Amino acid sequence: MRSIAALFTFLFILLIGAGMAIFFVLPQLGGPGPLETQKDLVIARGNGASTIARQLEKEGVISNRWMFRLRYALAGQPELKAGEYLFNPHVSVQDTISMMAAGDVVIRKFTVAEGRTSSEIVEMLKKEPALTGEIATIPAEGSLAPDTYRFVYGDARQSVIARMQKAMQETVDVLWAQHDPTLPLKTQAEMVTLASIVEKETGVPAERSRVAGVYINRLRQNMLLQSDPTVIYGITFGLQPMGRPLAIADLQKSSPYNTYLLPGLPPGPIANPGKASLSAAANPEKHDFLYFVADGGGGHKFAVTIKEHEANVAAWRKFQKLEATPAIAPAAAQPGAVPPATAAPAAVQPAAAPPAKAPVKKARRRRH
Repeated sequence: MRSIAALFTFLFILLIGAGMAIFFVLPQLGGPGPLETQKDLVIARGNGASTIARQLEKEGVISNRWMFRLRYALAGQPELKAGEYLFNPHVSVQDTISMMAAGDVVIRKFTVAEGRTSSEIVEMLKKEPALTGEIATIPAEGSLAPDTYRFVYGDARQSVIARMQKAMQETVDVLWAQHDPTLPLKTQAEMVTLASIVEKETGVPAERSRVAGVYINRLRQNMLLQSDPTVIYGITFGLQPMGRPLAIADLQKSSPYNTYLLPGLPPGPIANPGKASLSAAANPEKHDFLYFVADGGGGHKFAVTIKEHEANVAAWRKFQKLEATPAIAPAAAQPGAVPPATAAPAAVQPAAAPPAKAPVKKARRRRH
């Protein structure tokens, strides 16, 4: 009888202890934690629950690593995934474990604006601290699709490049299949090259197709394209900004990209064009314009004849109060004509392309 009484006493004490544990401990597991402000924390690959618990305790995400271990055991010891986590203020032990079990890691963003060169994009990726690894070589100009790319902490820079290249090729394949077959463009590469010129010539979306049409008309008439951005690329090769205005002497320098001296398209793209410029190059507006010049308001005035164009140039000069500075515009419609070296060509002065945007990073989450 005594042994039975002792057993009941033991069970009674055990139940009382369990009840107290449930009453005092479990609320702590699901209740608010000690974290006062949002904290970004990287959980290294290969770390076990005990190591993670110590890290969370040290960083102030949880108040007691043993409470964490207890809740982890009660949850069935799920796999805690490595990665970058954004813990909100007063996150509970239970929610902390749920986040890491679900792989609810921070999603970062990297934005590439239209018109960036491949060298510029590589430099931007190098400066992104959450990415890892080297980029083997600078990708071919025109092979990277401008867009916003999502990635997680620890992703390889080369993998982001590969995604850009894949996206660009897919876009080019689709647009080339839909392009106007009557255009004087023989290859996808020529379409991308024209699109890159359009991208650098105008920052006005509604003008892209019209600007592309101007260059198509000039190609058909064997006229020099006389595009300032191509000359600039022949000087900088996209490695850095020009840093100064284009001079008349620059237009007279021999370069494969000098479309003031050489007929046809340059040997390759001068930037990475966006989908809108690629669409404009694939199916440009049909018109008779051969010239365009800045209108002083960010856009351009287009002209069919050299006389109309010269009037537009005069208006632009007046607006800018630059009568003393020769405007640069396309030469008159003489097949293969080369502008004289002693005077400024009567040509297009394209508006400067808008500055490209810096990469944006915003914290979001994704589930593995």
